[in-house]
Amino acid sequence: MTASVQPDGTRPRGRLGYRPSGRLTEFQLLVAPALMTIVGLLTIYLAPRSDLLWSWGDLWVSLVYAGMIAGISLAFSLFRFRADQLILPIVATLAGLGLLVIQRLQPDLAALDDNLAGLASRQIIYMTAGLVFMVALALFPPLLPLLRRYKYTALVLSLALLAVTFVFGVEVGGARLWLYLGPIQIQPSEIVKVTLIVFLAGYLDEKRDLLTGGWQIGAVTLPPLPWLLPLGLMWGASIATVIVLNDLGSGLLFFSIFLVMLYAATGRGWYVIVGLASFAVACVVLYQFFGRIAIRVQNWLDPFVDPYGGGYQQVQSDYAISSGGLFGTGLGLGQPWFVSQVHTDYVFAAYGEELGLLGTLAIVALYLFLVLRAFIIALNADDTFDRLVAIGIGATIGVQTLIILGGVVRLIPLTGITLPFVSYGGSSLLTNFVLIGLLLNISNRSNRRPRT
Repeated sequence: MTASVQPDGTRPRGRLGYRPSGRLTEFQLLVAPALMTIVGLLTIYLAPRSDLLWSWGDLWVSLVYAGMIAGISLAFSLFRFRADQLILPIVATLAGLGLLVIQRLQPDLAALDDNLAGLASRQIIYMTAGLVFMVALALFPPLLPLLRRYKYTALVLSLALLAVTFVFGVEVGGARLWLYLGPIQIQPSEIVKVTLIVFLAGYLDEKRDLLTGGWQIGAVTLPPLPWLLPLGLMWGASIATVIVLNDLGSGLLFFSIFLVMLYAATGRGWYVIVGLASFAVACVVLYQFFGRIAIRVQNWLDPFVDPYGGGYQQVQSDYAISSGGLFGTGLGLGQPWFVSQVHTDYVFAAYGEELGLLGTLAIVALYLFLVLRAFIIALNADDTFDRLVAIGIGATIGVQTLIILGGVVRLIPLTGITLPFVSYGGSSLLTNFVLIGLLLNISNRSNRRPRT
């Protein structure tokens, strides 16, 4: 017997007050990352050259992860969540790959540095917290209107976080990136990614007509100068991030997000041209006066000039990727620990060695598909603010991936940012899951609105 249909065409709710929605596609796709983390770990255990000894604790990490992503999909179904059903499986696959490589690297890295023991346990804790934030934000209906309302607060928070990092931050590897709050270590530039997207989306939504109009200089239309001030602040903040915090990666990422969202809001290509030109000129000037930037460029051009010093990371990364060939050495059969910071900046080199070209291309395809889905969500959004936030999220993930992958394979100088969802790190992981929560919220909002 089938359930009766209400006059409005819907089926009655269950006794608990909710009516499950069909998210079968999402649940079926989540089987792949769940099995991947479990079978991948068992494969590493069985590898002849693996230093990973059998441990139920390690296996439980994979089982907990598989259970979490399945539980999230069921929760979405029970709450009649109507967001894109491909986002969570893609993110779960990337995060599962990150968890797997951390588990694989853990014994080798711990043998080199006692501080790196227990990486997998810490990563699953960060991941659990990130997934909780993601679900909470995705299921909070007033989220986007609240963010739109407090867009200028987001701008102030962005600038304040950068200023606090400059004053109280701890320098690691030549860049002032970290703040210590007691036992907790955070990277404020990760939080700024979120606040920057919120401010730009709100400001560009509110001032779009002014930014596309104004006074004419030849073929170029300029907006009234007062409305350019907040945008100029973002340009200045990006350059200041490079100068003051010595963080080229974050500065480049912030400015790229700014340009993508500005172009999406106005459709004015000259904004992008002028912006890129000004940032390029600034980088050339900085190259002349800041030694750390000059060293990164030199190591990019020819790391073999100093293979045991500044070029060591890049040389070992090149060897690791080249030894992987087309199919890779196999999980647990490579020697990726020779690459320093292989669990953070150079995690892609570990995949290149053990999964080969085909494996790394599959990872790149996942990122491309995730960015594509973000832009599709933006196109389907009915609200301009929602649309710009979705574009900002897609741009953030895409540009950040491009910057770090380009640095590892020597297309561009390495800038020292993380690979989204894959690299080890609490601040990065939490921030990226927050962005996905926002994206799912936008998708759910647009899919719930009646189409005319």
